[in-house]
Amino acid sequence: MATNFPASLDTLTNPTSSDSLSSPSHSAQHANVNDAVEALQAKVGADSSAVTTSLDYKVAQLEAISHGKILQVVSTTKTNTFTTTSTSYVDVTGVSQAITPTSATSKVLIIITGVTGQTSNADLNRFNIVRDSTNIGQSTGGATANETSFIYLLVAKVGVPFAISFLDSPATTSATTYKLQMAVSGGTGTIGRHGQNSNSGAITTITVMEVAA
Repeated sequence: MATNFPASLDTLTNPTSSDSLSSPSHSAQHANVNDAVEALQAKVGADSSAVTTSLDYKVAQLEAISHGKILQVVSTTKTNTFTTTSTSYVDVTGVSQAITPTSATSKVLIIITGVTGQTSNADLNRFNIVRDSTNIGQSTGGATANETSFIYLLVAKVGVPFAISFLDSPATTSATTYKLQMAVSGGTGTIGRHGQNSNSGAITTITVMEVAA
């Protein structure tokens, strides 16, 4: 028989010790196995195969893809609360993360999650992402202020989940620190709990990932 592989699997007959060399045919057995092995080798491919249907070629193409790969992930979790009455940006204690990119062409993805609240009604909690001392991810649509994000808390006694992400291009292989800053339009802004009750708490996380360009 000719091999069915790789379209389908072969069914090969195993001779028993009592079979003669002619039944099943000894030469046919060898031919069938040879056909199957050759088909298997063709499917797998030789080293550095240029045959586009071979597994060796396809794996090499996948290994050659560098862009979009996550090269490293670092993260910090803040388990306590933070409060501020500052109308100018201040660092949120404990929400910072350093990373050293392996390539100057790499992107860096920053993801920050947490819960925020306010002690007064109808005030803004404003958020900013900073790379070392440089503001990044800035809006341009604000009439009086621009930042990375904000939450308008119409009611004080609530805790509002928030998530901020930004894909940065630091263009460096030096250690770089990303951090969250916060400011308020009035009242007292909180992170890690809502503004009127300290009985319940929530974690705040900052995760920083190097992404191959």
